[in-house]
Amino acid sequence: MSLISRRTTLGAALLAPLAAQAQDIGSASRPLRIGVTAGPHAQVMEKVREIAARLDGPGAGLVLHIVEFTDYIQPNVALGSGDLDANSYQHLPFLEQQVRDRRLDLVSAGKTLVFPMGVYSRRHRRVDDIAQGARIAIPNDPTNGGRALMLLASAGAFKLKPAADFRATVADITENPRRLRVVELEAAQLPRALEEVDAAAINTNYAIPAGLNPVTDAIARENADSSYANIIAVRRSDQGASWVRRLLAAYQTNEVKAFVERTFQGAVAPAF
Repeated sequence: MSLISRRTTLGAALLAPLAAQAQDIGSASRPLRIGVTAGPHAQVMEKVREIAARLDGPGAGLVLHIVEFTDYIQPNVALGSGDLDANSYQHLPFLEQQVRDRRLDLVSAGKTLVFPMGVYSRRHRRVDDIAQGARIAIPNDPTNGGRALMLLASAGAFKLKPAADFRATVADITENPRRLRVVELEAAQLPRALEEVDAAAINTNYAIPAGLNPVTDAIARENADSSYANIIAVRRSDQGASWVRRLLAAYQTNEVKAFVERTFQGAVAPAF
């Protein structure tokens, strides 16, 4: 598993299987282990952890241990195997694709944030300026790749089949008069690839840590009402657990909304 940092000292028990169900998940003796990707998801979860610790009502405060990942695959693998209790980094179409591909019994517990995807370029100020035969990089996972193709098509880079959606592939490109070449790369690598390609469609949670401002730097961007709302994922067997309700109660607050709006200035928006 690829971890780039730990926001708390988890010790060797972090990656051990979940212990007996009788344990009080979210207590000081058994913290709730939640996986995030580095950047905005981790920043927001830090705020959620602060709020969760002072929850009132049944169960009182909720203790979180936050684990950061550098890719989109391992957080679901870790959740499915019991190394995590929840994760917060993906939109629902991605989760559903992972559930099908990897036979994971995971579900959405609730919405968190919207990260409108952007197209960035070091060489061009508009999509229309991208030259004949240029290379455009997109994420190589099925749902975000299709999402990137739809964004590029809406910006006039090429045309897709009329029925294309987030499952679109390069085979769905029907008109490409500039003969643009689509390069598929791991999502986390796209900011670094900007020096080598003419443009790249980059997920906002990777754009912001790379110093890219989605509001001012993107040459094309999804609307703020993008349907790709991110979610908190849990195992199906935990869906009705009290700690899931308490986690959502800590996340879906006006305090988190204010933090997101203040910190990201429109680049990220609450989806609740």
